[in-house]
Amino acid sequence: MTHTVRPYRIDVPQPEIEELRRRLRATRWADDFGNENWAYGTEKSWLQGMVEYWSEEYDWRLHEAAMNSHPNFLAEIDGVPVHFLHVPGKGPSPRPLILSHGWPWTFWDWEKVIGPLTDPAAHGGDPADAFDVVIPSLPGAGFSVPLRTTGLGARGIADLFNTLMVDVLGYDRYYAGGGDWGSTITGELGHGYPDHVIGVWMTLPNIPGVALWEITPDDFDEDEEWMWRRNAEALPTIVTHSTMNRTEPQTFAYALADSPTGLAAWLWGRRRDWGDHDGDVLTLFDRDHLCTNASLYWWNKSIASSMRIYHEHYTNNEPPPPRRPGVPTITVPTAFAVFPKELLLVPRKVAATWTNLQRWELMPRGGHYPAAEQPGLVVDELRTFFRDLPA
Repeated sequence: MTHTVRPYRIDVPQPEIEELRRRLRATRWADDFGNENWAYGTEKSWLQGMVEYWSEEYDWRLHEAAMNSHPNFLAEIDGVPVHFLHVPGKGPSPRPLILSHGWPWTFWDWEKVIGPLTDPAAHGGDPADAFDVVIPSLPGAGFSVPLRTTGLGARGIADLFNTLMVDVLGYDRYYAGGGDWGSTITGELGHGYPDHVIGVWMTLPNIPGVALWEITPDDFDEDEEWMWRRNAEALPTIVTHSTMNRTEPQTFAYALADSPTGLAAWLWGRRRDWGDHDGDVLTLFDRDHLCTNASLYWWNKSIASSMRIYHEHYTNNEPPPPRRPGVPTITVPTAFAVFPKELLLVPRKVAATWTNLQRWELMPRGGHYPAAEQPGLVVDELRTFFRDLPA
């Protein structure tokens, strides 16, 4: 693979910020009735309040400055742009760790774990637990634009991320973690690059070779029956986006790239549906977090290219087969953090069959965005698992 890399500074032009505000203020609102419980999707009065905040009070520059307080870079790997943070650790021997995000996550969903992982002493931890943290934006998402390569699913992204770690940054051996698509990518890293990847930590159990749709209630042990019930509960909330993104992402993208209110309704509805809260998503994610998330998908019209991973990863509705025969398909030490409000859960014995399972931890709380929802738990898990995996 050919590659280049350069420092990068996030600097959204002021006219784009003003144009976003103009479009928000000019929203043509759909009618909504009988939807107080969000049964039909994102509820209008809640959305109106959020859109008013986004257009009148939210300060993008404040969050842009926070992002720029970390070292940002832009690589081009075989023609694919990859924006990433590369934050050096402060300790006697920081270990390299790549953290991959999902959809509709952004790289900034890892914001709250950066400090504790890179500088544990400053956050009440042991300096020996320090990591060099690398957080890429998925190709086509955020500032990893413009994407002009088709066919780039999770396996292809794993290839790019391995090149980023080994060839661009010079880490011959490294650790990997991720959630959502980031879990799939992390699993592909462990599956495809065991000579470079020391261990993998995942929250969504997409494992190479495992046909998740073939798992039945009988596969779960008695003390895991709650997992099957959670899968059934979550299924209606994922059918819409997975079907649309897999079959016609471009058709839907025109509407989302044209209307920031429509974009926000789609993204924030996913936050509400998939987070672990008691019905009020703002008790879990504050307004600024939600507005930053939507802004990162609005800039550069990146929502369009970000959704294509669903289409690109599957052929005839099936993920790519394992790179090589044999079980397990992930041979490097593997950990799963099982969050109770995750969208998809598998029996422990399935994970133990298909991976070199070293840690299986049932978390007390948390949903689909654990690094943003429960950063303290995520930091503890990453430290605990990787601490005993020497390079």
